[in-house]
Amino acid sequence: MRNAHDEHTSHYDRSIDAQLCAFNSAFADLGLRFRWDAQTLTSLAAIDGEHARVVAYLQAHQPHLLNAYSAEFLSAAILAKKSAHTPDVLPTRVDIPNDGARASRSTGFSFSQYFGDDGVPALAGA
Repeated sequence: MRNAHDEHTSHYDRSIDAQLCAFNSAFADLGLRFRWDAQTLTSLAAIDGEHARVVAYLQAHQPHLLNAYSAEFLSAAILAKKSAHTPDVLPTRVDIPNDGARASRSTGFSFSQYFGDDGVPALAGA
């Protein structure tokens, strides 16, 4: 029998998965060669607002992109593509659940490359 906490955790895990798919699809659509994993997204969820989350990630982990593009421009481009996949926003979390199954799947930031050719030109320096 499932309790309310398990159902909330399961719903949050589904939200994480949907958001990951949307963000990673947006990065691929823009030709950006990085991907987020669950640990990255849940750590960013402590920041209030999607724009601030994307900017914080770019500043901390992709600062070379900010030499060619403003944080505002990149964030707007990423969020426009992400919203086309799902307009939902992951709520701000301070109390990120300790989910052992998810933690074992996540090993930190993932910088795997996007090699597909979907006809969308890559951003310079991406």
